[in-house]
Amino acid sequence: MKPHLTRRSLLEAGFLGAGTFFSKLLPTTASAEAQKVESPAYAAHRDTAVEHSVSKHGGSLTVGDVDDARNGFNPREMLTDWDRGKVSKLPDGRTLREYEIFVEERLIEIAPKVFYPAWTYNGRVPGPTVRVTEGDRVRICFSNRGTHPHTIHFHGIHSARMDGVPGTLEAKAGQEVVYEFDAKPFGCHLYHCHSVPFKRHLHKGLYGAFIIDPDPKRHPEAEKVASSRLLGSSENAKWQEFLMVMNAFDTNFDEENEFYAINTIPHEFMKRPIRIERDRPVRVYLVNVIEFDPLNSFHLHANFFDFYDHGTTLTPTQRTIDTVMMVQAQRGILEFSFQDFEPGTYMFHAHQSEFLELGWMSAFEVVV
Repeated sequence: MKPHLTRRSLLEAGFLGAGTFFSKLLPTTASAEAQKVESPAYAAHRDTAVEHSVSKHGGSLTVGDVDDARNGFNPREMLTDWDRGKVSKLPDGRTLREYEIFVEERLIEIAPKVFYPAWTYNGRVPGPTVRVTEGDRVRICFSNRGTHPHTIHFHGIHSARMDGVPGTLEAKAGQEVVYEFDAKPFGCHLYHCHSVPFKRHLHKGLYGAFIIDPDPKRHPEAEKVASSRLLGSSENAKWQEFLMVMNAFDTNFDEENEFYAINTIPHEFMKRPIRIERDRPVRVYLVNVIEFDPLNSFHLHANFFDFYDHGTTLTPTQRTIDTVMMVQAQRGILEFSFQDFEPGTYMFHAHQSEFLELGWMSAFEVVV
């Protein structure tokens, strides 16, 4: 008789014993530690960070590490791996950015020795972080290597023909389609599959971030602010920018999530806090894609941030807050600074206690 894994049983079992508990449920070919290749410096940082986080903030963490190499993606690299596409010029002088995105069905490790049968864009969850500039022409060559029909629906402004819903550029198994549109409006957006049943296609992993940087020339009234968001500009180089996709996983398909995370792996950024320089400002592109829960949230410890709802304004829509609530597909930009703060570990997490106990708990390591 197979054990029935629910989020309530996870909480009752306790995360300190989770590694042993999960290993009885799901097999693995090799341990994460055996396959992970690490430099001595990183290993020392990892061990110190884990010990420090556990001692300061409690021990309700998953035991062990996910094998990023076997997964083929790394949640830490996802923080900053902006995909700018293949760049060329159109006859009218505008920038064309081309991407190849495919659907692939893969078994991924979402917690130590816990495997999930995901549907992925380009073999990863979340998919590539598509980052373009306002006014660019975007061309997506989309191929379906899976066994179900799939689409890509981009949140943004485009024609009905490019909407990526059933009946408009839905690719059946083995098919290829092309999406093409102008990038607008600027902001922090997302893309996801819109095939039916929608909740299953999204929850299985078919989503990713779609960031459109403002073109400073189009915003003379706020040119400096717009320039600070434009990747590659001197103003942007001053910022520490991170992409955080809030997601969750229903491992037994009972429409209740057993794990919550930033960039897929529970407690990853609690075990190894995100290093930030104290005297440089921080910008977080935050996207919520959880299914089966009406709300998710982001709470920052010991500090406050300005929030740009959907990222479509150059002035904050909310100022000096430390918690923001989001429904599914809601997103925004957070800006804050630790200047003049003492160095140390500062937590951030969901402010639904069950979410953080099941993985959505993280920290920044502020250094001088």
